[in-house]
Amino acid sequence: MLLANAQVLLFLVLALVLFGIEAWALIDCARRPAGAFLAAGKRTKNFWLVLTAAAAVVGFIAVPPPLGLGLLGGGFLQFFAVIPAGVYLADVRPAVSNYGGGRRAPRSGGGGW
Repeated sequence: MLLANAQVLLFLVLALVLFGIEAWALIDCARRPAGAFLAAGKRTKNFWLVLTAAAAVVGFIAVPPPLGLGLLGGGFLQFFAVIPAGVYLADVRPAVSNYGGGRRAPRSGGGGW
């Protein structure tokens, strides 16, 4: 019984981590300007928004029962849903980060106080 509880807890933590990655990709994509995607030679912002939003929705409904619905057959599809989020974070995000959006650089000049 203890092993079963540990497995459920491990799967819950893994599902939450995967959902966190998917949500991070969606939020970051939404904050970037649309022109940055084209300037970086990537697909459009709308393409990545749809892909990361779909991944986040699948991740959200696949979180297991103490915190979520646990739909989608034990969350197996959640492992596939994290792939577009990972591609966005590993390939697209670094390319579009040079074109504005996201965090702002600190102001230079003018001194401190």
